[in-house]
Amino acid sequence: MDGPGDILRVAAARFGAKTALVTATRTLTFTELDALSDRVAAWLAVRGVRPGQVVSLYAQNRWEWVVTAHGALKAGAVINPVNVMLTPEELAFVLRDCGSATVFTSAEQAGTVVELTRDLPELGTVVAYGEADGAVGFAEVLACTDPVPEVVTDPAAPSTIGYTSGTTGHPKGAVQSHRAVLWNCATTATVHGRHAGDVVVTALPAPHVYGNVAINGTFLAGGTVVLMERFAPGEALRLIGEHRATLFEGVPAMYAMLLADPGIADADLSSLTRCTVGGQTIALSTIERWETRSGAPLIELWGMTEIAGLGTTHPLHAPPVPGSIGVSLPGVQVRIADLEDVRRDAAPGVPGELMVRGPIVMIGYHGNPTATAEAIEPDGWLHTGDVATMDETGHVFVVDRRKDMIITGGYNVYPAEVERVLAGHPAVAMVAVGPVPDPVRGELACAYVVPAAGTSPTEEELIAHTAGHLAAYKRPRLVRFVDALPATSTGKIMRRELIKQFTP
Repeated sequence: MDGPGDILRVAAARFGAKTALVTATRTLTFTELDALSDRVAAWLAVRGVRPGQVVSLYAQNRWEWVVTAHGALKAGAVINPVNVMLTPEELAFVLRDCGSATVFTSAEQAGTVVELTRDLPELGTVVAYGEADGAVGFAEVLACTDPVPEVVTDPAAPSTIGYTSGTTGHPKGAVQSHRAVLWNCATTATVHGRHAGDVVVTALPAPHVYGNVAINGTFLAGGTVVLMERFAPGEALRLIGEHRATLFEGVPAMYAMLLADPGIADADLSSLTRCTVGGQTIALSTIERWETRSGAPLIELWGMTEIAGLGTTHPLHAPPVPGSIGVSLPGVQVRIADLEDVRRDAAPGVPGELMVRGPIVMIGYHGNPTATAEAIEPDGWLHTGDVATMDETGHVFVVDRRKDMIITGGYNVYPAEVERVLAGHPAVAMVAVGPVPDPVRGELACAYVVPAAGTSPTEEELIAHTAGHLAAYKRPRLVRFVDALPATSTGKIMRRELIKQFTP
């Protein structure tokens, strides 16, 4: 295989009529997925989409999304998976920036996309998963019986352009090679012990690199993916039991919500053999509670858009190191750089910036050589923006995002450290910590807490709970009780939105 576009062809040859994908509306075998994606590839070629042109996907999880992505890759196109939470203005920027030639979207969103085409003359066609005015129906695409184009894949060529969240200025498009995407899916599948008997339940968004690896890593091994359109804790628990899932994959907030759901008491989790968690740091107390309830190890991992998925994780059968994001994937290097001088390694146990080098590192940011040079050092090391430490066995421990650090009275406070402690209180269902301005100390740490059902914790009680675990300067000075926390499409908590959303 030269790239992710070969995954279904190879899997169909090996696993044929075995169930590959289960969604709420359709179940498909490997043979069916391969054949349907061939039709997408043929239709794109007929419509004049040439190898190297960009095809965008803007929709929630669904079987059509998976078919489209693989079909576009078979046609030699570069796929652009788009976050469904983007506003029309943000979507327009992404489509214009990457030069998208075709957009596949849901019928509900097609009107918005068609409207954007008036200002994007280079955008050729909008395809709707359903029927929508001004858009080609997906049924017409699947009716194409022309030959599949013969495309020679260069493993080093662009495969995907995935846009970052754009927390400062416009988002940047990380260009990932075919080699990077395939390497990430294959090595992740290997270290997590995926096999043809696996049934994976996931609600991770397919456009996100973690979701992509969860889906295609499972396909590589011949396992079955049970794909939720969006996460709902009660439904996830039901699907795990109904399909006898061997693996659930999610972000920390999903596990907190699963444990807080009333259905957890009666849920059948006995089929689970391991689970994975990534996207943000997770409290040890949450890991312990999930492992106790499910009987399955919870494998921590770390990744980012710029490396096409994971960079570190724990091999399935290695001794557990709780609180660590694991060791580097095979063939990948990681190091902890001095925060003041990237050329030097940080002293053992001293926090520094996590750096990554190897075949999974992006080619660069699309059309942005300045940002690329800032992100990737001349010797190939990628800046991740995460502060971490490393122990003598090569296990990495993330402290927090460098940009999320709170500076209070001259001291550095990392929100994740405070969140881990507060998450261990029995009255806390979910928690996020962010800064609020203070005229004396500059910033104060404020905890935003979703109380557990049937509890009524007080601000004083929760602050007191941190006293035995955190130095005085690290303890939150304020606690605000909220009904929910702002989150991305992956379920990752958006700390920078806390003060905007909850300031009176």
